[in-house]
This record gives sequence, structure tokens and C-alpha cells, in this order.
Amino acid sequence: MRLLWLSALACNGNAHALLNYPDFEEWQKGFEWLYHPLLPSTYSLIEVEKGIDGVEVLIVEGTLEKGMTKNTIPFQHLLERYASQAKWILTVGTCATFGGIFARGGADRNGVHFSGEEQLEEFTEFWEKSISLPGCPVQPEILAGTLSLLKEASPLPLDRMHRPKYFYAYTVHDGCTRNEYFEYKIDEHRFGRLEGCMFYEHGCQGTFTHGSCNKILWNGVNSKTRAGQPCMGCTEPTFPREGLWRTPKHMGIPAHMPLGVPRRAYLSLAGIAKAFRIERFYRPLMEDENG
Repeated sequence: MRLLWLSALACNGNAHALLNYPDFEEWQKGFEWLYHPLLPSTYSLIEVEKGIDGVEVLIVEGTLEKGMTKNTIPFQHLLERYASQAKWILTVGTCATFGGIFARGGADRNGVHFSGEEQLEEFTEFWEKSISLPGCPVQPEILAGTLSLLKEASPLPLDRMHRPKYFYAYTVHDGCTRNEYFEYKIDEHRFGRLEGCMFYEHGCQGTFTHGSCNKILWNGVNSKTRAGQPCMGCTEPTFPREGLWRTPKHMGIPAHMPLGVPRRAYLSLAGIAKAFRIERFYRPLMEDENG
């Protein structure tokens, strides 16, 4: 399968993340990089600008900006040329998908198909063959796995934003090691500690963020919540939001409920949980002699 990687306004985080895929060397044997900004490629960027054939998958990284020029050619012209040619288009990372961080830095900036939650009319002719892989950056297993599924022509169910359900049907809360603390409404007021949930005070977005961060661990080792940092919701169109480390509340109750949970149900369960005090949840895990 022949791949073309184009970068718009980007930090190259997604390109670097792919290099950390544990099976990268073996995996890439099934692909040809027509062009990649960091890897040995069949063509140079200058040749890509002049025009090449054979693109099967177009991978777009970074925020689009009206009038942006890539070397000598408007980026939009490059995107349209190769999007028309490709069988599939992958928007890799939250910037290319929703606009992301770079969209906060100026007007006329957005993702390929979205500006935040708003779906754009531009490039609608490419929507049906587009797949969204948001993340800041996207996990390398998600990118490599999606490309492998496309290469094998395997079924790839998508959600309404065209994110592959294999990776984005879950929430980051699913698999979080702090779920017991969440159930009993026990927050942790010290970053980096193993104990406590960070939903109630520290703005953790894990309960309404689609992603596999606690099912596919970063570098096979860890995730933000396991390391004691709140999920920032980086796979969602609302990223980055203001007040990352604060939970908005109304009369002491979180303003946003966990995904799909009615407010009445949440309040009922929270009231019951608060009536109990489970002593082991209030002791440091590494110091608990009764653990």
C-alpha cells in the first residue's frame, strides 16, 4: 500500500509518535512511503509538488490555514490533488481532524472536515473516504492498526465523526486504574499520586473522551491518568479547553456528566456512594500494610 504524508501547521508530533510504534520496522514492510517528512521516501517534497501518481492513502497532519503555502504551492491545492487520487484519506491528530491547538492561534484555521464540533462544507466530496484519527498526538498503534486494516480490506466501522470504533468506541475512563475512587467519589488533590479520582476537582475528561489510552498504554507502559495527570480530552473537538486542571461545577456538582449518564442517575448514585467511607481508599497504596 502506497502512502503519502502531508504536513500543514504541525509540531510533527504524530509523525514522531509513529516512530515509537514497537513493531514499526516489521509493520512498515507492508507499505511504501511515497513521501514522509521524517522517513526515507520514494519521492522528495519537490517531486510531490510537481505531481506524482499511485497514492492509495493520503495522510494529513496539522491544522489547515487559508492561503498557507507548502514550499512553493498552496497547501490546499496539494490536498485537493492527492485527495482526489487517494482511495482513503486519514486526518492524523486532533489538529488535522478538528483544528486543535494551532486553530487557537489565528483566524481561518481548522481541520480538514471540522472546525471544532462544526462540520465544514469544504472538501465534502472527500468525506466518505475520510477517516478521523484524533489525538495529541494519535497513539501509534491506532494509526498503524488503521492502516493495516485498510491494507487487508478489513471492516472498519466508524462513528459519526468517522473515528474507527475499534479504537474510539471506548472512553478513556474505560480501563482507568482509578475507577474504584470514581465510584466512591474520592478525588486526589496531589498530582502524580497513585490514589484518587481526578474527575471531581481536577478536570479529568476521561469519562467523556473517546479513546483507548487506558486500553492501549503509551509505549506499552503508562497513560496520563495512571501517572497521576488528568485526561485532557485530546481526541475531542473541544480540545484544548480552558481551565484544564479545574472541574466546572454548579452548586458543587460537576457541570458535565459522564458520557451517556443522566444527571438524575448520577446524583442518585453519588448520594449513595458518599454515604459510605471505605477506609482503604484513604490510605496511600504503597504504604498500606493491610493492602
